[in-house]
Amino acid sequence: MLFSSLEFLYLFLPLSLAVYFLCPQRWRNAVLLLVSLIFYGLGEPMYLPLMLLTVAADYGFGLLLSRRMRKNRSHRWVLILAVVFNLSLLAFFKYYDLIAPLVFLPELGLSLPIGISFYTFQALSYVIDVYRRETEAQRSFVDFGTYVSLFPQLIAGPIVRYTEIDEQLKERTHTLSRISSGVTVFLAGLCKKVLLANPAGALGESLLAGAGIETVAGVWLWLISYAFQIYFDFSGYSDMAIGLGRILGFEFPQNFRYPYVSRSITEFWRRWHITLSSWFRSYVYIPLGGNRRGRWRTYRNLLITWALTGLWHGAAWNFLLWGLYFFLLLALEKAFLLRAAERLPSVLRWGGTLFLILAGWLIFASDSLGDVSGLVLFGRLFGVGVNGVFSGLTVYEAVRNLPLLAVMAVGCTPLPKRLYERLCRTRPRMATAARIVLCPIALLLCTAYLVDSGYNPFLYFRF
Repeated sequence: MLFSSLEFLYLFLPLSLAVYFLCPQRWRNAVLLLVSLIFYGLGEPMYLPLMLLTVAADYGFGLLLSRRMRKNRSHRWVLILAVVFNLSLLAFFKYYDLIAPLVFLPELGLSLPIGISFYTFQALSYVIDVYRRETEAQRSFVDFGTYVSLFPQLIAGPIVRYTEIDEQLKERTHTLSRISSGVTVFLAGLCKKVLLANPAGALGESLLAGAGIETVAGVWLWLISYAFQIYFDFSGYSDMAIGLGRILGFEFPQNFRYPYVSRSITEFWRRWHITLSSWFRSYVYIPLGGNRRGRWRTYRNLLITWALTGLWHGAAWNFLLWGLYFFLLLALEKAFLLRAAERLPSVLRWGGTLFLILAGWLIFASDSLGDVSGLVLFGRLFGVGVNGVFSGLTVYEAVRNLPLLAVMAVGCTPLPKRLYERLCRTRPRMATAARIVLCPIALLLCTAYLVDSGYNPFLYFRF
């Protein structure tokens, strides 16, 4: 962990915002760069030079590309060098121990630099966009360093492309309404993380520790709690990043749009971790040819893209299998399933899609289940090798967490947002009053939970 959540909320964040807003406009990017480096350095002092190396190298690659393109000189080799440099660093720290035994090399046991997958992809996208002439090279090292290291989304995204905030780095406005909106979004994300994701994770841990997954109902309850945890955990962090960005004058892209209401796997990946899907589409799938060169090349391009998507999530074979699993589903949908499913009622399409998503999470989580394999748990979902349908622990946890499960089920849908937006349209004063009352209550509840509970994991720190 970088530092505790309470230290971030009540020490680092207020001090950073105070210094930021007290400084003149022209110094604010320098302040953001400084506090972002402090933020990262407090938790990863050993790897702070690695991030600075990435910033310096890609800043130099951008300038070199710009200079050679301006003089109509060969510049492709600069892009190749940048890609090799960035991916080599990422591969070494993330995948060396996975590959080493296969080639008879010793494992090093290196810890994964926090956020390396996110800031490497951001920096690399900048160099590629300069090469494509989609943006001008950034002349200011401070501005470029701010883009790569910006602390609200440094650790777990969303992945922000340089072209999306280029103008905002140069000039951005700070209004009371934008700051108020940012605070609201930040606190909504904090509530997702602390009040929903953490209890869902605690429920899953209780079932694992108490052998609750040895019954059919226990496995289903664990899998549902894991699905809720990973969604509210990651989307909560994304909302916090978007909210903090808005307070600072930035508008980051949305990363989630209610993925569990999807009625196909194709739709799911348009709603889940949107910025990662967009990155791979823009920088891998389309450059490979996309769907423009015939059916079989389209499937080949999908295979490569989803294999890389799986490996991006971690140095374990289950992540590669998870990526290949979604490749197979997307390929089948592209071939015939989407057309065939159109004849089915919407509720059946939604139910089938949700089951396939849950099966995917079973693969995704299998590296953290100890001695129980994902395949064994999949069989237990349907009564294979179980000790019965229910157990006392399963019934106890299901009843005890029923209100939480109901709140999370509703929270996965657009309903709460639609009700809030309707209130804003029809009774704006009441909506404002609700924000004024509910925001402090939300912060108080989250603080009370963090003080009382020692359970505060974050799943995406390791990706």
